Amino acid sequence: MADSFAQIIIHTTFHTKSGGVTIREEHLPRVYEYVGGVIRALKGTPMCIGGRPDHLHILCTLPKTIALSDFLMNIKKGCSKWIKGIDPAYRLFAWQDGYGAFSVSYSMVEKTVNYIAHQAEHHKKKGFKEEFKAFLAANGIEYDEKYL
Repeated sequence: MADSFAQIIIHTTFHTKSGGVTIREEHLPRVYEYVGGVIRALKGTPMCIGGRPDHLHILCTLPKTIALSDFLMNIKKGCSKWIKGIDPAYRLFAWQDGYGAFSVSYSMVEKTVNYIAHQAEHHKKKGFKEEFKAFLAANGIEYDEKYL
């Protein structure tokens, strides 16, 4: 085969540092737009970006030329630096070091987009920690409660 072909779709989520600065609701659309630009610059394709003031969800393709950890580090680092420039109130903004990343089959893209697009309604019933634990369980990932 003369070329390599890959379609790796990931749903990733990460949270702001515990007890730290969160993103104001009115700034979220700009953050989503910026994150999409970072993903495109890394040669990924953003499919849906959403979340709440304390966390983001991203559905995108993972470029075949970069490791997942490097991809997410670049997104979080670039986004964090940019957020700090929006408003002086964000000068101490930071994302937690960790993240959740889950593979998504092509047939589940629409359902995942719908889930991410409706985060505000979803989080009226369930907090981020509960949501994250459900993702871990659904994906068969064991974890130690102290690291959540």
